[in-house]
Amino acid sequence: MLTKNDIKIFLEEAGIKRDDKVTIHCSLRSIGEIENGADGLIDAFVDYLNDGLFIVPTHTWNKVWRDTPYYDVRSTVPDIGTLPEVAAFRKDGVRSLHPTHSVTVFGKDAKEYVKGEEKCASPAPIGSCISRLYEENGKVLLVGVGHDKNTYLHSVDERLQIPDRLNPETFEITIVDYDGNKLTSPPFHTHFTAASDTCVSEYYPNYKEAFEYNKAVEYSKLGNAIVYICDCRKMTDMCKRMWERTDHDLCISAKPIPRELYEDES
Repeated sequence: MLTKNDIKIFLEEAGIKRDDKVTIHCSLRSIGEIENGADGLIDAFVDYLNDGLFIVPTHTWNKVWRDTPYYDVRSTVPDIGTLPEVAAFRKDGVRSLHPTHSVTVFGKDAKEYVKGEEKCASPAPIGSCISRLYEENGKVLLVGVGHDKNTYLHSVDERLQIPDRLNPETFEITIVDYDGNKLTSPPFHTHFTAASDTCVSEYYPNYKEAFEYNKAVEYSKLGNAIVYICDCRKMTDMCKRMWERTDHDLCISAKPIPRELYEDES
């Protein structure tokens, strides 16, 4: 059984600093048995990151939609697994008011970090909790999952203004805050790529070799799970390089990215 101390040792050996801002996408099942389950994992991260922030995505994009445009921060259950479901309603975390891509943040500056999320007009615009990991030199840990679950890469699409990533047809969302006040989102653009047969995140694994090339991602293990340790700034910089060089969309099919798009020019 994986203990709280085991998890802290993993974080230290993975090069995570105690003042880092770290987000996670996690398959608990892939890790194996954890002492106190999801709560035990959260406790370990929160204790270790005592001068930083632990950021758990608590997304609701499958529930909050054009036909059901309603998000209550106090009760809307996340769509993306057990860890988010537990994190969303813990008393020591602060869940953001982003209607489709909320996060729950743990740490002494959590309340400040989530401010303004109700003003987001898309899933991951510049200034949002997810996008700010670039400015904050944040890390993404993918535990037992791959880049298809790496929500941060949506923020890269928005930061770089990649064409054909947001639905031009908007709708407004009712947001209920912690005090029961009803707010209205700006006209909201969901993810949408007309040229792809599925969400482009399914093709984010196309970036894997390029991220390895510029050391944006390193690997470790937590229990039985392979862990991708992702540097947000390096991932963004590599994507910028490739999109400046390409003449086609890199993430609308499983077609490999040509090496000349990411290798250094000789």
